[in-house]
Amino acid sequence: MTTDISHARGFLTRLLSEHDQAELLKRLEPHPDNVPEKVVTGAHITPEVVAERWAAIPVAPESREELLDPRTRDRMELYQRNIENFIGTVKLPVGVAGPLRVNGLFATGDYIIPLATTEAALVASYNRGAQLISRVGGCTAMLLNEGVSRAPGFAFATMAEAGQFVAWAVAEVEAFRATAEATTHHGRLSDMRVAVEGNHVYLIFEFLTGDASGQNMATIATDAICGYIRTHSPIKPSYHFVEANLSGDKKASAQSFLGVRGKKVTAEVIVPGELVKKHLHTTPERMVDYWRMSALGGVLSGTIGVQGHFANGLAALYIACGQDAACVAESAVGVTRMEVTAEGSLYATVTLPNLMVGTIGGGTGLPSQRACLDILGLAGPDKARALAEVCAGLSLAGELSIIGALASGEFTRAHRRLARGKAGEHGTTGGETK
Repeated sequence: MTTDISHARGFLTRLLSEHDQAELLKRLEPHPDNVPEKVVTGAHITPEVVAERWAAIPVAPESREELLDPRTRDRMELYQRNIENFIGTVKLPVGVAGPLRVNGLFATGDYIIPLATTEAALVASYNRGAQLISRVGGCTAMLLNEGVSRAPGFAFATMAEAGQFVAWAVAEVEAFRATAEATTHHGRLSDMRVAVEGNHVYLIFEFLTGDASGQNMATIATDAICGYIRTHSPIKPSYHFVEANLSGDKKASAQSFLGVRGKKVTAEVIVPGELVKKHLHTTPERMVDYWRMSALGGVLSGTIGVQGHFANGLAALYIACGQDAACVAESAVGVTRMEVTAEGSLYATVTLPNLMVGTIGGGTGLPSQRACLDILGLAGPDKARALAEVCAGLSLAGELSIIGALASGEFTRAHRRLARGKAGEHGTTGGETK
């Protein structure tokens, strides 16, 4: 991570013009005196414990009431399994996009999609794309693969020991499977891969986790396998870790396209040229021109995958529907492609190899998040695969809308009207549908 010398010099000049160097150095020293008392910690939630936490936080009563409003106070026990050191809840505005028609292997129908965000123009943009997709009969969506991985790492004295361990481990897969599946009613070990680096061995375990996103499930099962290895392996590792950073957990990585983490989904739509002109105010040819230039821009900047803004829609949906928002880092990896068909229509497709979504477990059972899943019609068991296909359709809607806005020259105008306009001012370009 480098800094241009002119930028570094300019920053130092400004800093030293405002502060004495000795003062700055003093600020950077450790100050162990008068450390404040820590807040009351733990996952236990009672009115008394929460009140004690607030007593240690120097903030105005108005701020406390915003976070610990009467409704939150009355049902705070509902958050017992989802948070530690609880003090209240944060309220985000929720809008809806759609209906979005999805013709999938698991998602079939018209979906109203709740999106929680503070970014003006975002919901309007996804709504425009969703309505356009529905007007042409919907997008086709397919779940291609699924699996949640954990990658424990084992260190040995020599490469020879590492090789002996691998020879033993590959013969123990059935024992690993039985050990893992004893920890869960819903998970199943579906595959194991091996990577060797010198005297280090990585075992990449892949699990099917049912309708749960499944990261905790995979972690607990993997830890049980590590316990089996400690007990039974004839070659004892010097040390090991339950996750050695090879699974891709919550990180964009090049290996995303080589396998799957979560659910791999693709979606496509064909939009006639006259509808592109009517609703996006541009042409299929110009949208493909933009896509081609932006794809090269992504290559030149070194992005992993090439797409416009998968993260916008996924983050908003994840927050609304109780998904692990940090997983957007890997879920938003993917590719968008656009072509002009022989008939002059726009062909658009997206592929997302790492959608980490679930409809049970985690935050999906919290009151607001459950309500958002109910709006989608995807709360509870047997709905996770459909949710993944809807996520792909949502991402496709967002790509159509943003590329349409950029190709038509309306992108800036839409954000000026929706994100910076005066209260009550409404726009119909770039982000909204007439």
